[in-house]
Amino acid sequence: MDSRAQASTDEQQITAADIARLAGVTRAAVSNWRRRHDNFPAPSGGTSSSPLFPLAQVRTWLESQNKGAQESPEVRLWHTLRGDHPGNMLTGLADLAEYLEDPARGSGELSAAAVEQADKLVQETSAAEVSRALAERFLNSSERAGTAATSTARLVRAVTALTRTDAASVFDPACGSGALLLSVGAPQARRRGQDTDPDAVRFAAARARIEGLTDAEFATGDSLREDRWPGEQAELVVCDPPPATTDWGREELLMDPRWELALPPKAEGELAWLQHAYAHTAPGGQTAVVLSTSCAYRRTGRRIRAELVRRGLLTDVIALPAGLASSHSQQVHLWLLRRPLEREDAATAVRMWDLTGADPDQPWQLPDSPGAEVPLIDLLAEEVDLSPARHVAPDLAEIPEALAEVRADLERLTGELAQLLPIVHAGTAERLEQQVRVGDLVDAGLVQLDGEKPRAVDQRLDSDFLNGFLTAAANTRRSTSASGTYRTDARAARVPKLEPEEQRRYGAAFRALGEFERRARELSTLADRAAELTREGLTSGALAPEQDS
Repeated sequence: MDSRAQASTDEQQITAADIARLAGVTRAAVSNWRRRHDNFPAPSGGTSSSPLFPLAQVRTWLESQNKGAQESPEVRLWHTLRGDHPGNMLTGLADLAEYLEDPARGSGELSAAAVEQADKLVQETSAAEVSRALAERFLNSSERAGTAATSTARLVRAVTALTRTDAASVFDPACGSGALLLSVGAPQARRRGQDTDPDAVRFAAARARIEGLTDAEFATGDSLREDRWPGEQAELVVCDPPPATTDWGREELLMDPRWELALPPKAEGELAWLQHAYAHTAPGGQTAVVLSTSCAYRRTGRRIRAELVRRGLLTDVIALPAGLASSHSQQVHLWLLRRPLEREDAATAVRMWDLTGADPDQPWQLPDSPGAEVPLIDLLAEEVDLSPARHVAPDLAEIPEALAEVRADLERLTGELAQLLPIVHAGTAERLEQQVRVGDLVDAGLVQLDGEKPRAVDQRLDSDFLNGFLTAAANTRRSTSASGTYRTDARAARVPKLEPEEQRRYGAAFRALGEFERRARELSTLADRAAELTREGLTSGALAPEQDS
């Protein structure tokens, strides 16, 4: 191992799940070790709910306790890549996939250790199996957070099983590392994808070539603002959109022909992705989009939902269980649309499926019949509520257990929330006065822009520090026009000139703050769910008020 790889490995941090894989045990066993052994390595980063541990110390402890299973070659390669690329695992995966595809082109930025381990693995298995295993590990790891590759392995399996498998052409406008695009449709389908992250696109393209998918092409860029496939239409269009944001380009796209149903409101970025995906669907083809549950009932999206129903384009809404999304732990919906071959071919009812009780790790399959098949006229009420829970009669016997689970999650989150807020102390504005434009950092080659999100490519800068200060009040004012329209302008934003170590402290605080905000939203959703279950249980007889003692 060269010195650079060794130094990176010594400083590397791993999750509790990584420790479990390293030792060949369950995560519960790791939790028990932490409680029972005072000398178990203390967390060196992360959060209270998702701590990170120093890899070198963990290995030493496992060996001292005779608890370490023999580390598999695949796991060792994974840890080497993560040590070589602590800021962006996708860069390492893309470099490795391109090397596996064509070793003659050279190893590029890969360390000697990574090349040696990869060559040995390929000799024992194959390049396709190695890239497939690393891609699966990435989707199940903490490294996917904050990257373009948002689809989890569980979600990929669900969408693959619940969409048409005979499609000869497939399109994904937010393909990330290609996990979903390379899994759906017919085995040798024509595949086209686009994403904002160039490393994710490189990884997806190399994987497709390694897998022998000869008719697969990818483009880099923001699909909504800069559609690189304007004439592409596919028999199956899949999309797991990036996290919802109001900065999806509405002001630039007011007259865009993709808005067949209606111009999406600023707060309905997910419905912009839905219409973009539908615009790329061939006549007779299917559109499958993963959406938050609130898309089914939010008032701001009512007009678009009404047009979907009125025109008979929406065929199915499938409620999926919690734990499939990468950015939160709440349930999601899968909306299935079909572009009619002719007017008479439109749907006359929407099938509603409730799979929230399904085991996400078991094979996916729709029941013999939907929970409800709702005529279009019945959906065109004032709210146009497309939530399956609104139309599928609940199993009353499951309400007490479901409420108990939600109550337990509420208690856990309530206890964790205060611990997640970063600890800060009084500071002075003077230490932040010396600033530099992000655009100047980009021009100097120290920063890259993924859309409007700055990413540090130099060790002297911290990406979380840059993105945290992008939301500073002064930068927000620079991005707001006189009419009140907000549009992120990352190049014009200014960030303080701080030493790398201090940047990392700010970056850690911003990461903790982001996790706090995410958990707070999760708590709000759980509270709504608890109230809904309690009300339904009380009014149906499945629950009764507690008797006075």
